[in-house]
Amino acid sequence: MLHDLPKEARTLGADVRALRKARALTLQDLAQPLGRSVGWLSQVERGISEPSQDDLCDLARALDVSVSSLIQRNATPRENGRIVRANARRPIGSRTPGLVEGLLSPDLTDDFEVIHSSFAPGATLDTALTRPTQEIGYIVAGRFDLWVDGDLFQLGKGDSFRLRGEPFRWANPYHETCDIIWVISPPIY
Repeated sequence: MLHDLPKEARTLGADVRALRKARALTLQDLAQPLGRSVGWLSQVERGISEPSQDDLCDLARALDVSVSSLIQRNATPRENGRIVRANARRPIGSRTPGLVEGLLSPDLTDDFEVIHSSFAPGATLDTALTRPTQEIGYIVAGRFDLWVDGDLFQLGKGDSFRLRGEPFRWANPYHETCDIIWVISPPIY
């Protein structure tokens, strides 16, 4: 039963479900490109079946995430789903040069996710991005330029911002790394 599988498999299934729903995919929509049945995918999501390494790679590709973002690392059974150690964050796998992101949340089963983002000096997102989310960002260190719906905001340590589905882009034209904590709802990574 559910409790016979390792807790990592149950967390993985819940994360797959959250990512699928965040992308507005049905079980059929996701199962089809995987070449798997809806029943198999449902069992993975419920933690009844554990996907093989090949299945995990296919799931990551279909959900447009990195394989490493699906795997919880170095958590003890007691900590799994509760605690995320600094050396065990799941990388998000950004495709933007100069941006490194890690999941601070233990998994994606909440109504939100918490992300730590580090923007290297010179990193930039030139094309505006629009996501069906509500997001809060808090600048922990450095400075950051943020365009929301075309308006430029220059932010520094201690500043925070909110995005509600508006188009946004960003840049770090400064000489120091900028670290931001993001709270995003619903989870999208």
